[in-house]
Amino acid sequence: MTFLVTGATGTVGRHVVAELLRLGQDVRALTRDPAKADLPAGVEVVGGDLADPATLTEAFAGVTGVHLINFAGDAYGALESGAELVRLAVASGVRRVTVLGGRDQGPLEDALGASGLEWTMLAPTEFMSNTRQWWAGSVRAEGVVREPFGGRRSAMVHEADIGAVAAALLVNGGRHGEEIVLTGPEAITTTAKVRLLAEAVGREIEYVELTEEQARARWAADGMPAELIEFLVEALGNTPEIGYTVTTAVEDVTGRPARTFAQWAAENAADFRPAA
Repeated sequence: MTFLVTGATGTVGRHVVAELLRLGQDVRALTRDPAKADLPAGVEVVGGDLADPATLTEAFAGVTGVHLINFAGDAYGALESGAELVRLAVASGVRRVTVLGGRDQGPLEDALGASGLEWTMLAPTEFMSNTRQWWAGSVRAEGVVREPFGGRRSAMVHEADIGAVAAALLVNGGRHGEEIVLTGPEAITTTAKVRLLAEAVGREIEYVELTEEQARARWAADGMPAELIEFLVEALGNTPEIGYTVTTAVEDVTGRPARTFAQWAAENAADFRPAA
């Protein structure tokens, strides 16, 4: 069986590809720029754009299952071509679909519900890999993390666990019509994250807690749009219950416990160490 992975070069897509390969499946990877795709040997790389379904006929041909993302473009806006994608999937004989959800919903979700396809929505909490995006530069350069809301709790999920769940559902089926909230095995505070990261990196990391006003000013100076700043203030300062409530979904689907943040930190410690 062949499975198509969209967003295959992204944070989660890479892990969906890797897990499908580990399970012995044939993998076709969709990317907007195949020439730049850095994917494992044996993966069939095809070009196309989810926002333009006319470019996807070849990609969908002959596949059993598809892993989709419900956002497109650099702004990560809701995918507006969802209905066309679902029609293409049905016409191509696709049986199963997993969807990595983003911040906003669009036509894709409604189209899947009316399609007759076997589908599952994946709703991860905060990615552990966000730690690299937000902290790696300052930890490497200064050994410091500057961020607001030190006591905020998050049931962060390892991106490899998201990929493992998607692959297992595509290959084995199950959980049809459900939205599954994916978390790690614990809800930890920002200050605990700093401590665990320091242990993994092998150096002291200072935590400087910013006020909300200081955080807003820093993010604005970094060029963040006002809409994103407001989202971050709300998400970090008033995290909804779903963001810090641990679920067993990863283990339920894959048969093994979710990875901890300590594991993620150990795997990625080199990204936080100063260049030799």
